[in-house]
Amino acid sequence: MREISAEEIRAAVRDLSIEANINLGADVVAAFEAALEKEASPVARDILEKLLLNARIAKEENIPICQDTGLAVVFIELGQEVLVVGQDLSEAVNHGVRMGYEEGYLRKSACHCFTRTNTGDNTPAIIHVDIVPGDRVKIILAPKGGGSENMSRVTMLTPAAGREGVMDFVVNRVKDAGPNPCPPTIVGVGIGGTFERAALLAKKSLLRPLGRPNPEPEFAELEREMLTRINSLGIGPQGLGGTTTSLAVHLEVMPCHIASLPVAVNIQCHAARHKEMVL
Repeated sequence: MREISAEEIRAAVRDLSIEANINLGADVVAAFEAALEKEASPVARDILEKLLLNARIAKEENIPICQDTGLAVVFIELGQEVLVVGQDLSEAVNHGVRMGYEEGYLRKSACHCFTRTNTGDNTPAIIHVDIVPGDRVKIILAPKGGGSENMSRVTMLTPAAGREGVMDFVVNRVKDAGPNPCPPTIVGVGIGGTFERAALLAKKSLLRPLGRPNPEPEFAELEREMLTRINSLGIGPQGLGGTTTSLAVHLEVMPCHIASLPVAVNIQCHAARHKEMVL
């Protein structure tokens, strides 16, 4: 059994909180550049250029990409041969979030559901833990802003809806969301499992490097078809028109009950932030 101190967990989460909010991934920057080459609308091109400039300024000046630094969504792959010592794992993660959002001068967005009283430190974090083989801990921190999260939905289709029903639900969700999630977006889609599992699949799909297709050819083709239909909507960057409504569609799929067809859409804004570390 390998021991990992809670202090290491805290430090990793602190650093990831800051890094994720300041340094946009190279895959997202490359997607902006690729979209800029293909986009015909002058207004849309201007917006894409400003998004690239914004990402560069954030990195150079060590400031957040967006003022909405999100709720801290933390995915942990915990090796079954690891023992975390010194503090409960959840407490260590929340301690790290608290430190990162304070030391990084990041906006605290967590509040009471009804009174709207801010918790003051952006905790509690949203923590997902998977037990995996081995003696390592992988931590992924993915800040999630409110604008795009508000546009996300889960539905329970009938099995008869099939492939086309799933396609229509996803495309119509993006259409109805319009400019609200700050396009260009990345559209995470979870299909199968149960009500809550589909939502988690959709969120996890956003962690995949941008534009990397689903390994199954059937679902990779569905991703391409969805993206084509979405970009034909004409919403465009920031909802001002163009052919770059979304940069990618990512599907994650698993078997479901014979009586149901769960589908979740988790929309991610252009600030597609996530960083990871392995201990």
